[in-house]
Formats: sequence, structure tokens, C-alpha cells
Amino acid sequence: MRKLLILALLPLLAFACKKSENIVVMETTKGVIELKLYDATPLHRDNFVKLVKEGAYDSLLFHRVIQDFMIQGGDPDSKNAAPGAPLGEGDRPYTVPAEFRLDQGIFHRRGVLAAAREGDDINPEQRSSAMQFYIVWGKIFDDEGIENVQKRLDDRTGGKVKLTPEMCEVYKTVGGTPHLDGQYTVFGEVISGLEVVDSIQRVPTDSLDRPVEDVRIIKAYLK
Repeated sequence: MRKLLILALLPLLAFACKKSENIVVMETTKGVIELKLYDATPLHRDNFVKLVKEGAYDSLLFHRVIQDFMIQGGDPDSKNAAPGAPLGEGDRPYTVPAEFRLDQGIFHRRGVLAAAREGDDINPEQRSSAMQFYIVWGKIFDDEGIENVQKRLDDRTGGKVKLTPEMCEVYKTVGGTPHLDGQYTVFGEVISGLEVVDSIQRVPTDSLDRPVEDVRIIKAYLK
């Protein structure tokens, strides 16, 4: 009976030791960021996990940083980029279909992980970059600011994207980048290390928004 019990427990132990497919750790030169990937955006989740397993993000830079907006990384050309070299065009030869989930409460609040993409003029389906991502910092809005953002969204989306009272409250207390809602896919969030994101978004940058002193992803891996 004891032998059977031990054998029965083996699959459970194997499951317990299996790494999560939803938590990604990024060790950076500014500290450690932990990201939770959303099951509600499975195409982006699975793509990001695949790239992390391949080590695709190891040694890449946060090549575009804008204070009070976001930090962006994932350009494979940044791995060995010369100081001051322009970056942001590197990627893999595929895109990921958009997965907008505003109806599930997934929007551009501070600390979320989202996918960069090409502009609407050459990418009308708003498909995401294979590799490039950004983490939102943004700012806190007042009522007038929210009203102006909604007008901007109406112009950009033909009135298709509406900020709910719940979203507005988050933007007025936590902050974020509401003008990107319904246009760029959000697929995860920072669960630890938001202070690291803050420190990165504050670094000095050049005229191309590249940090003057490189901020690098040392290693990314599943927790």
C-alpha cells in the first residue's frame, strides 16, 4: 500500500516542480522585474514564453525610454549595439495577432506589459511585434485630462474605445497611458520590481530616447 501511495504521488511532485508558464523574471542592470503573463491573451503569452525559453531577451537593452511614459526593449539588434547607435527596427520575421481585452479589465494602467508594433499605415490589423515590448509607467490624470484622452481616442478609433468609470478611476489614482487603449495589446503586468521600472524610466536619454548609459536585460527566465 505504501509503495502504491508513493507512486501515486510522483505525478503530483513532478507537477509541483514544473516551472510556471506565466511568471517571467527579468534580471536587469537596474534590478529584478517579475512579470505575470495573462491567460486572456494566449497568443502573446505563448510567444513571450517561447522567446524567454530560447534566451532571446538575454543581454538585450531597454533601447527606448521615455520618462512618464514607458520603457521599451526586445530589439535583437541591441545586443551588441554601439553606443549611441539608433535602435528599434530589429525583430523576428513574424507578427502576433492583436488581442485587445478591454472588456476583461486589461488596459494600459501603470505596470502593465504590452507589445510594440508598426503603425496603422502599414499595419491596419494592429498586429504586434514578435519580440519588442514595453512596460507602462505613464502619469496620473485629472478629470480634464481624462476628457481630453477620450476625445483623442474617439478621433483615433472612430469612437470604438470608451474609457469606463473603473478605468478612469485607475488612471486618476494609479496612472498609466490611456491613449494607447484598444490599439496596442496588453498581455501581462509587473508583480514585483515596479520600483525598478521607475528607476529605468528616469534615466537620462539621448535625442533618440536611448539611455545614455545602457540599461540591459541580463537574463530572462521562467520562475
